[in-house]
Amino acid sequence: MFKKILIIVPVVLIVALAGGYGLYKVTGARIGLDGGMRPRFVQLPPDYASLEADRARQQAEAAKATAQSGAPGTASPAAAASDGSRSGEATGASPGETAVDGSAASRGYWPDFRGPSRDGRYVGPPIRTDWPRGGLPRLWKQPVGLGYASFVTANGRAFTIEQRRRQEVVAAYDIESGREIWTHGWDAQFVEYMGGDGPRATPTYHEGRIYALGAIGELRCLDARTGALIWRHDILAENGAANIQWGMAGSPLIVDNAVIVLPGGPRGHSVAAYDKKTGQPMWQAQDDEAGYTSPMLVTLGGVRQLLIVSASRAIGLTVDAGRLLWDYPWVTNQGINVSQPLVLGNDRVFLSAGYDHGAAVVEVSRTGDRFTTRRIWENNRMKNKFTSSVLLNGYIYGLDEAILACIDAATGDLKWKGGRYGYGQVLLAGDHLIVLTEDGDLVLVKATPERHVEVATFPAIDGKTWNHPMIADGRLLVRNLQEMAAFDIRVP
Repeated sequence: MFKKILIIVPVVLIVALAGGYGLYKVTGARIGLDGGMRPRFVQLPPDYASLEADRARQQAEAAKATAQSGAPGTASPAAAASDGSRSGEATGASPGETAVDGSAASRGYWPDFRGPSRDGRYVGPPIRTDWPRGGLPRLWKQPVGLGYASFVTANGRAFTIEQRRRQEVVAAYDIESGREIWTHGWDAQFVEYMGGDGPRATPTYHEGRIYALGAIGELRCLDARTGALIWRHDILAENGAANIQWGMAGSPLIVDNAVIVLPGGPRGHSVAAYDKKTGQPMWQAQDDEAGYTSPMLVTLGGVRQLLIVSASRAIGLTVDAGRLLWDYPWVTNQGINVSQPLVLGNDRVFLSAGYDHGAAVVEVSRTGDRFTTRRIWENNRMKNKFTSSVLLNGYIYGLDEAILACIDAATGDLKWKGGRYGYGQVLLAGDHLIVLTEDGDLVLVKATPERHVEVATFPAIDGKTWNHPMIADGRLLVRNLQEMAAFDIRVP
C-alpha cells in the first residue's frame, strides 16, 4: 500500500500541475499557492481594464472639479512609461517637499517598510479598539496592480509599487480619497508561477524622495511630489548578481547619506550603498546570497550598525563601509529567510523562519572592538514564514506558520497559540495587534501573554493577501494583489 501511495501522489501532482498550466495558457486563470503551499485559484492576468477605467474616472472627476472651482489645475496622473536614462544618471532637481522626521507619526508619517523603525510597531495617537460590528468606517476601496509591497506615507500621500501589464509602476495616492496623484513606471515583469507575479519590496520615503526597488533589480529615486526620475540603477547587473527565485524583496534603507540595498552579488557585492542624492555608488561588501528580508539600522553593544538577514546568516555591518562586525548562521530551506529580525534590548536579536526552521534569540556581546555571538535559546515555537513578529513588554507576538502565537522573549516558552489567520501579517498598535489575514480580513487581538483574545474582525479586501498593513494619521491602509482600501481607525 505504501509503495502505491508513493507512486500515486507524484502522478497526481504532475497531472494537477499540467492541468493548471494548460488552464493558464488557454484562459489566463491559474492555480497559485497560499502560504501553506495549498492550491488556490488566482486569475491572471488581473483585470487591468477595470483598474485603468477606475483611474481614468478619477482623473476625469478631478479635472471636472478643477474646472468648476476655477482653481489652477493639478497635474494629472502621469502615464507609466519607460525612461531611457542611463544607469546612475541624475535627471531631476532636488524635490520641493518639506522633510519630515521620524517623530511625526501623528502627522501621517510612515516612511519605511513596517514603520519608522522597521519593527511593525505603530507609535502614533491611540487607535480605535471598539470596532463596529460591520467593521471600521471605510474611506475608499479600489483596484490595484499586482505585487506584494506595502505602503509608505508622508504629507497626506501613500506610495506603493505595483505591476501593471508589462510595467512595474510606482504610484502616489491621496490617503483621504484614494485618488491617484502620479505614476512612474518602467518596462519590467517578474513572473513567478507558484507564488505570484509583480514587485515585492515596499518603497521608502525620505526627505521628499521615494526610493523604489523592482523585483528584477531596478532601483529608482523619484521626486515624491511629482514622480519625476532623479536617478536609477540596475543593482543586479551592476553587482554581478543573479536574481533570487522569488524576486528582489528588500526595501531600500536610508542611512545618513546612503541608500542601502541587497543585490546579493558575489565577491564583495552582496550589500551595496549608493549616494542618496546623486545615486553614485559608495561601497559594496560581503559575499552572501540575498534573502528576502530588508536591511535595518539598529544599535547593538552600543554600536550603530546595519542588521541584515541573508540567505544563510544574520550579520551586523558598519554603516560606513559594510565591514563585518559579527555574524550568526541562520540557514533555512532554499535560503528562504523572509522574517524581519527584532532587537531585544541592547544586545539581543530575535530571528525566525518557516520551512520547519523555527526561532532563536542571539546575544551580541562587545568587548572593545570585538563582537561575539551566543545563542540564548532556539526552538520551533515561532516559525514566521512570510511574515514578521512584533515585541511588547518582553513578549513576542507573531504567526507561527498560519496560527497566531505568543512566546516569552527571554526563554522562548510558548504562552499561547490561537487564531487561524493563514499566512497574513501582524502590526502592533498600543496594546493591541492588528492582523491582516491571508484572506484579506482585518482582526483586532489583545496583545496580552495571558491568552488569545480576539476583539473584532471584518472582511476588508478580497483575495490572497500577503502584504503588510500600515497606519498613519488615523488611517489604516491595506492592499493585496488586486485591491487596496483605507479605513478610519481614529478614536471617535
